Amino acid sequence: MERTLIKNAILVNEGRLLESDLLIEDEFIARIDRDISDPNARVIDASGRYLLPGLIDDQVHFREPGLTHKGDIASESRAAVAGGITSYMEQPNTMPQTTSIERLEEKFALASRSSYANYSFLFGGTNDNLEEIKRLDKKSCSGVKLFLGSSTGNMLVDDEGVLEKIFSNTEMVISAHCEDEGTIRRNLALFKEQYGEDIPIGLHPKIRSEEACYRSSSRAIELARRTGARLHVFHLSTGRETALFRNDIPLEEKQITCEACIHHLWFSDKDYAEKGTWVKWNPAIKTGEDREQLWQALLDDRIDVVATDHAPHTLEEKRNPYTSAPSGGPLVQHALPAMLEKFKEGRITLENIVKKMSHNPAILFQVEKRGYLREGYFADLVLVDLQSSWAVNKDNIAYKCGWSPFEGQTFSSAVTQTFVNGHLAYDQGRFSGHRKGARLTFNR
Repeated sequence: MERTLIKNAILVNEGRLLESDLLIEDEFIARIDRDISDPNARVIDASGRYLLPGLIDDQVHFREPGLTHKGDIASESRAAVAGGITSYMEQPNTMPQTTSIERLEEKFALASRSSYANYSFLFGGTNDNLEEIKRLDKKSCSGVKLFLGSSTGNMLVDDEGVLEKIFSNTEMVISAHCEDEGTIRRNLALFKEQYGEDIPIGLHPKIRSEEACYRSSSRAIELARRTGARLHVFHLSTGRETALFRNDIPLEEKQITCEACIHHLWFSDKDYAEKGTWVKWNPAIKTGEDREQLWQALLDDRIDVVATDHAPHTLEEKRNPYTSAPSGGPLVQHALPAMLEKFKEGRITLENIVKKMSHNPAILFQVEKRGYLREGYFADLVLVDLQSSWAVNKDNIAYKCGWSPFEGQTFSSAVTQTFVNGHLAYDQGRFSGHRKGARLTFNR
């Protein structure tokens, strides 16, 4: 039995801070107590540092299979553990797309050989794969993903009849990208008339507008209410949308939930002038007022989860003119440091960071024995030093694409160690040669 004893840490868990020791035995947390001793354990003195449950990121694009020049499961899960993310849920818009049970299991096989972090995959809905969705075992993957705005290949679900059937025929969480395609196309056509293909990047939030987001998300919510479906709206980007969600009942009782992503909480439309397409995402980063309203909704529990929507592209791709420059950027390595910076600014507590990035994803997707510091749970852990300043640069970026929208940013806190299933996957800049990520299981 392999034992690791973490001494003198400040545990951040279930709404409180507690100075304690924590003993790991093989894959599990064996004991949490003061003054644990074990002569057979490797000891890590964590004095002055904070121990968090590993983060669960419910929205990443790791690009494998088919798009591995941008990233792959090995490279991006490695970057994730450097950022304290120990579990992820990957999206279906790869090549081929994850829109059949056969393709889903092929992805699980890939991850079993290469992932540094724990993994699950969302199953992609289309206009013509309802029968496959009906065949899904609700414990087989994290949920169903629907693109209700433009997407890769045939993954735009724009048939209202099909949508209603999908919403009516699955017990699983339906995670939705909500942007109204008709609104976007009309806006894009207007600006193409004026600028051609090289539209100024600052107009991105005018094309993928507040109206496009609100029209789609409100329609999805109405459909979920009518059918009784379990709906989770990905990456809110507008203040207007936050009024659609409740905070008067516990998360466990919510049928309709939502999340915000790091980039919408950090950047605003003023950043397009400096960063250009590096901060081109779908949905678009919008105004500073939208960002403020997202923060308010996060803090009052209308927004339930913080995720990344990690979506790497090469710099060559990002340097294309507006209409051909892809949307998305790499984020998993820097999400927790960014949120810790907001803690330092007094914007959010450590307890609430853990709630939104560890506890709540576990509750929302019913992840088994992860997301908390509890005896008997898997030892997915992250140690952070709140007094360790470092600057993001090309030399310390772990993404395969080799760049970050945070380049040049100095963070005042750092991830020092990350454990995945009791295994020390990341240790002060060094990665383990062993990949101990496991398939997530669900209490459904």
